[in-house]
Amino acid sequence: MEFVITQLIDIILHVDQYLAIIIQNYGIWIYVLLFLIIFAETGLVITPFLPGDSLLFALGALAAAGSINLFILLVLLCLAAIIGDTVNYWIGNWSGEKIINNIKIKLIKKEHIEKTEKFYKKYGAKTIIIGRFVPIIRTFAPFTAGVGKMNYHKFLLYNIIGGILWISIFLFAGYFFGNIPLVKNNFTIVIFAIIIISFIPGIVTYIKEKRASSLQKA
Repeated sequence: MEFVITQLIDIILHVDQYLAIIIQNYGIWIYVLLFLIIFAETGLVITPFLPGDSLLFALGALAAAGSINLFILLVLLCLAAIIGDTVNYWIGNWSGEKIINNIKIKLIKKEHIEKTEKFYKKYGAKTIIIGRFVPIIRTFAPFTAGVGKMNYHKFLLYNIIGGILWISIFLFAGYFFGNIPLVKNNFTIVIFAIIIISFIPGIVTYIKEKRASSLQKA
């Protein structure tokens, strides 16, 4: 298990190098793989650990270098993000309660569900958009919306807006800034910074809740 975690961390921090090798070896099939990764991160509640933000930034940088087509990436990954959230919503809508209460499903942690529910209390339906930019929340927001029987048409609107914004912002950030010498020569540090920044909203929310809880007890 430790080996798997170590390998995952290495892939995330050096995602540009791994992507370059995969593109070189598998050509057009890279698009299928990337679609499946984005779909899995947004559509399956058992894969919240996938490196969406850093992956998109690295892809943008590779697109700027001419290694992969930016337009195809933009369209394909927006579709993957939207379809993924839609599938996740209906999983929550149809089977969410059973999944949450089934203690045998160890890959789904109740604290992740609870964290997402707190996000909903603060941001409401906008969590579907805001949550796109927060790891873990990104995966559990559509699932929780389904469990809560959120109006599907409203969910779909926020899903489309959030999906397009998330994919576009990180892809174009990588496209325009990923090959600047300072960024390119310190790519691992940049990826690490992206990961840290993406967790800030969740950390801020947690600190505020702890402070509010302490004040109530005092």
